[in-house]
Amino acid sequence: MKQDVAQLRNRLRAAAAQVPHGLSFMEVCGTHTVAGFRTGLHAMLPANVKLLSGPGCPVCVTAQGDIDLMVDVALEAKVTFFTYGDMLKVPGTRGNLELARSRGAKIKVLYSTLDAVKYAQANPAEQVVLGAVGFETTTPATAVAILEAQKLDLANFSVLASHKVLLPALRALLDGGEVQVNGFLCPGHASIILGSNAFRPLVRDYGMPCVVAGFEADQMLAGMARLTEMVADALPELDNVYPQVVKPEGNRVAQAIIAKVFEPAPAKWRALGEIAGSGLRVRDAYAQFDAVRRFGLVAGDAPEPAGCRCGEVITGRCTPADCGLFGRKCTPLAPVGPCMVSSEGSCAAWFKYGRGSDNATTRRSAKEMVA
Repeated sequence: MKQDVAQLRNRLRAAAAQVPHGLSFMEVCGTHTVAGFRTGLHAMLPANVKLLSGPGCPVCVTAQGDIDLMVDVALEAKVTFFTYGDMLKVPGTRGNLELARSRGAKIKVLYSTLDAVKYAQANPAEQVVLGAVGFETTTPATAVAILEAQKLDLANFSVLASHKVLLPALRALLDGGEVQVNGFLCPGHASIILGSNAFRPLVRDYGMPCVVAGFEADQMLAGMARLTEMVADALPELDNVYPQVVKPEGNRVAQAIIAKVFEPAPAKWRALGEIAGSGLRVRDAYAQFDAVRRFGLVAGDAPEPAGCRCGEVITGRCTPADCGLFGRKCTPLAPVGPCMVSSEGSCAAWFKYGRGSDNATTRRSAKEMVA
């Protein structure tokens, strides 16, 4: 049910007025990043309440070495490579997938993971690789593709998985101590799978207020109001203002499918480095569908693009406005980093909705926003 925006703004302002210092909350979802600009949320916030970007864009957090691995597989292994559209323009150290396609690599954009399975079934002479990225939201679909390939006994289908698990990254961010946040606006999409209870350890172990919210203006305002009220009352809690979609226990069926096909593994994140248990590796029972094992792949370390501050943006240490490349050398037509490529990237959202805006909030630097 839609809530009254004016009433929510009054609640937020009343709570913010009780806090004598600035408040910085972090959105843990790329869709929240875009929705915040699309709905004008930043302009509705009190002067002492700010919303920073977090590591919630799956394309943006994919390590540079993993991007290079995808490009190398597509070019050198002579496979038919399926992936999501957002991945095509993400720059690696040796170009991107779109450039690889212009050099002869066979790359296709998928809308469903089963597109790749069906193609492999129809083209048994080709090796088909699914380049899969994303958090718990997209992981079940990758698992289903592997199970379907097993059912069809496909010998020419495998998955290059760069799936990540959200909670270990948030713990790493808090443990690092570089970013001071007062609470998390937790992701609506991933929480459908995870369940709102998944974020309870952040409240218990770090005293961090957490609110699961949807993506409309009233839903995000409700989340921000609750977070601010928790800080004002000095009572960090877990709340779910998206109960019509997100349940405490999440989607048990999807969780079981993920656990059946994947197991936890270390993973490298842009800006956060390697985090134990934050990745997902194909289990031994499905090893024949693991592209890493099939092709003997090893992801190397790769430097970030020179001057690109995407890693700092997605960890709340700066905003796109702080980056000297933003809007100059780095634009949607000529992106330098993944934050400008992905439809959920902070830089893409700032460029589309905030650049040149009359809303001063969108032009403030991170230092001003956390002051």
